Amino acid sequence: MPECQNCGSFVTADYVRVFTPDGVEDPRVCPRCEDKIRDGADVREARSPRRT
Repeated sequence: MPECQNCGSFVTADYVRVFTPDGVEDPRVCPRCEDKIRDGADVREARSPRRT
């Protein structure tokens, strides 16, 4: 089962298919990572709070 590399939370196969490059099984950041966002090839701290 795929999981977030940052927080270890479960992510769906559809999330992996959409938000990771081909051949990558686990995303770097998921929607549960409140303080992190994807920025190109890196992961960085969010500049403003995420409103969920």
